[in-house]
Amino acid sequence: MSSKVDDKPITRVLFCGPHFPASQNYTREYLEKYPFIQVDEVALKDVPDHIGNYHLCVVLNMRLDSNVISRANQMKLIMQFGVGLEGVDVDAATRLGIKVARIPGDATGNAASCAEMAIYLILGLLRKQNEMQISVKQKKLGEPLGETLLGKTVFIMGFGNIGIALAKLLKPFGVKIIATKRSWATNLQVPVPKAAKTQNEIVDKLVDKKGRHGDIYELASYADIVVCCLSLTKETIGVVNKYFISSMKKGALLINIARGGLLDYEAVVHHLESEHLGGLGIDVAWTEPFDPDDPILKFKNVMITPHVAGITEQSFRSMAKVVGDVALQLHAGTPLTGIELVN
Repeated sequence: MSSKVDDKPITRVLFCGPHFPASQNYTREYLEKYPFIQVDEVALKDVPDHIGNYHLCVVLNMRLDSNVISRANQMKLIMQFGVGLEGVDVDAATRLGIKVARIPGDATGNAASCAEMAIYLILGLLRKQNEMQISVKQKKLGEPLGETLLGKTVFIMGFGNIGIALAKLLKPFGVKIIATKRSWATNLQVPVPKAAKTQNEIVDKLVDKKGRHGDIYELASYADIVVCCLSLTKETIGVVNKYFISSMKKGALLINIARGGLLDYEAVVHHLESEHLGGLGIDVAWTEPFDPDDPILKFKNVMITPHVAGITEQSFRSMAKVVGDVALQLHAGTPLTGIELVN
C-alpha cells in the first residue's frame, strides 16, 4: 500500500465491510479526481488487522470496541454513513484523541428517505401486501379486505429529524399524530432563538399530543400505529418489550425504521402469535443480515425490508459528498464541516 502520491502523503478512508456498497462506491466516485485520497472497503473480520493503516473510518454496521480502536494508531476521525453511532466506543476513541461524528439526517435526505419507508411499511400492512400477493397467485379478485390510513392515530416514538419528516408526510393522510421526545425544548439543530421559535411552531402544528419518554405506555394505548424512530442507547435497548406491546391497542401495527435492538424479539413473537399485535413492519432486525429462515416470517402480517430505509440514491450521494468533503478537510488540515461531532 503506497503512502504517497508524487511524494505527497495519502489520506486513507476505510469503509468497514461489504454491506451498503453504494456508500463506498459513491464516495470513491466523488473523490476520483483526488488521487491523494484512497478509499477502501475491508471485510468485517479483517478490520482489526487493517484499521491501523487508515486516517478516516466509516463504520457502517461494524462494531468498533476499545480493542479495535486501540489499533487505529493513525486514525483522526470515526464516522457513520448516517446517524447511528451505538456500535462505536466513543469513550475509547476520545481517550485516544480520535474524533467521532455522525452525518445529520436532515441535511442529506436520509431523514426523508427513512420517513418514506415508514409510510411504505404502514400502507403495506394496512392493505395486507403479503395477502395480496397470495391472491394474485391464486387468481382471486377483491381480496384481501384492507384498511385505510385515514382517521388512524399514529404514535411516533422519538421526534427527531426522522420523526418530524414522517409527521409532515403523514398529516395529509388525515391522521392524528402523537409523539414523544426526551426534551421538547429543542428541535433539530436550530441556530438562533427566532429559528427555534419557528421550528417549535411547525412541530405544534404537526403533533396533536406531545409526551416524554415516561409517557410511552399511555400513548401506546391510544395508537393504531406505533413507529419507532428512537436512537439506540442503554436506556432504549429493548424498550418495546412485553409490557409496552401489551399496552398497545389490540390489532395495532408496530413499525421499526430505527434500530433492531429497540424491540424485544420474544415479546414481538409472543404478541404476533396471540394476535394482540396486528402487524409488524421492520427495516431493521435483531441480527443483520436477517435470517431468511426466521420463524417470524411465517406470519402473513409481517413485512421485513433489508435495512434500506435510508438507502436511496439521493441520500447516499449526499452522504458520500459529506464523507468526501471531510476526507479532503482532514487531508488539508482544515476545520471539519458538514458533520456532527459527538466528542
